[in-house]
Amino acid sequence: MLVRLLYASRVAPSVTPEALTAILRASRANNPKAGVTGVLCCSDGIFMQSLEGGRNVISKLFQKIAADPRHSDVVLLSYEEIAERRFAGWAMGQVNVSRLNPALMLKYSETAELDPYAVSGAVSMALFDELVATASVMCT
Repeated sequence: MLVRLLYASRVAPSVTPEALTAILRASRANNPKAGVTGVLCCSDGIFMQSLEGGRNVISKLFQKIAADPRHSDVVLLSYEEIAERRFAGWAMGQVNVSRLNPALMLKYSETAELDPYAVSGAVSMALFDELVATASVMCT
């Protein structure tokens, strides 16, 4: 059974750009073997990530993330059973924050900044869908 999980967390100060690159590299190497796909956004000290895959794999991965000291204030925004993946093309895509259009952010929230803590999981997922549709997701 496939599921999709969306969470947000605050990035620990120890997560440098180099550490983020290492996280993405490890995800892209390990996720295909586990059947995991998804997209990560890291902006203004916040991680927002959608993960897709088998229920047991995604549940264990989320537990690992929640216990990881590189994250704080981990919040589950959405969890659903799905018939198909939205992010099948990415072992782990990354939102290109330099391409974030402030008008797009304002479409989904009160301010032009990414703040998944202030909006619903459905709104955050709609934002992710639009980022994919506007080619704001990269995989390198």
